[in-house]
Amino acid sequence: MPAASPSNTATAQRALWLSTIAFTVCFAVWTIFSIIGIRIKQELGLNETEFGLLIGTPILTGSLVRLQLGIWTPRYGGRLVYTLTMLAAALATFLLAYAKTYPQFLVAALGVGLAGGSFAVGVAYISPFFPAQKQGTALGIFGAGNVGAAVTKFLAPFVLIAYGWQTTAEVWATGLALMGIVFWFSTTDDPNFIAQRNAAAPRKSFAADLAPLKNLQVWRFSLYYFFAFGGFVALALWLPRYLIGVYGFDIETAGMVAAAYSIPGSIFRAYGGFLSDRKGARSVMYCMFVVAAVTTGILSFSIKPAVFVASIFVLGFVMSLGKAAVYKHIPAYYPDSVGPVGGVVGMVGGLGGFVLPIAFGVLKDTTGYWPSCFVLLFALVLVLLGWMHVSIRELRRTASLTPDAALATS
Repeated sequence: MPAASPSNTATAQRALWLSTIAFTVCFAVWTIFSIIGIRIKQELGLNETEFGLLIGTPILTGSLVRLQLGIWTPRYGGRLVYTLTMLAAALATFLLAYAKTYPQFLVAALGVGLAGGSFAVGVAYISPFFPAQKQGTALGIFGAGNVGAAVTKFLAPFVLIAYGWQTTAEVWATGLALMGIVFWFSTTDDPNFIAQRNAAAPRKSFAADLAPLKNLQVWRFSLYYFFAFGGFVALALWLPRYLIGVYGFDIETAGMVAAAYSIPGSIFRAYGGFLSDRKGARSVMYCMFVVAAVTTGILSFSIKPAVFVASIFVLGFVMSLGKAAVYKHIPAYYPDSVGPVGGVVGMVGGLGGFVLPIAFGVLKDTTGYWPSCFVLLFALVLVLLGWMHVSIRELRRTASLTPDAALATS
């Protein structure tokens, strides 16, 4: 492959960093209910299950749309799809401020969730700018936009206390709309889309886009992401309520402590991508599952606040590595289907962020035991670690890895 020209390198870097900033803003909006949902819960008198459904509903939308957005991105260009996704989510978030009843909040939350679909767009948009040996690092940097959850945890409580949850929603919506406009005027189309447009090449059929999804391997990767990303989102949403309920923190303190989980669970994703490029995604995945099993095991008991914070920090850190490692596999195994495969992996991962908060609420309502959420995560980690180990042993036995996949997962 010829060396990239300085202009191409600058274009790729600009696309990466603007996409990452945009994803950070999207993620901040996507998780807004983790803070304003607490006040809405108080106003409406919701139980824990209803609260879990409320904070999980945006995650449902953001998950389900990822497959379709992942398909649209190569067809119509990531720049256009990304911008329209941000503007649509901004409008829904602004209208959220006018909801009054629980059903209205759930409908508004579906629209807010569009912000979460931006991840599938960004993955398909960013990948073509970088060669295979740098895609893990690039996608890791992009995925660090998960830190938007921490932005919401840090800032939203203060805006909420000072001006109310309605103003918080309007401010977050305005920021997302402005980001969409900046992104449109500051980026270019990705190289694959430009080449396709210039060549007037026929578009792949919908069936061809979905063909790789017949492979069980895709769904195995998806379930890894169900824990690494879905578990991260679920805890990012649930922790403020957990900390208030278990340790009696006020909402500002709970937001700050929850951010201590969200930050390492986000920014170290870039490091996870770097490690996956250098050491192999498989090794990173083993590390994540083993350490996550230990930390969720500890968190499954009633422990002191200091031990809890330290454990949740470690859990967030290894989840960030695992999120990057999962996505390192995709361009290695499916270089011509990054959009659809990345979309379905992101969809299943995002569904974890929807299903798990509801499960957390149901477990709390039925057992009365707050750490039951970590018991569930501990069991999930053990199942996935066992499945991965058996699958890797079978791959080694049959020697069926392609050269690129072997490099990615060694």
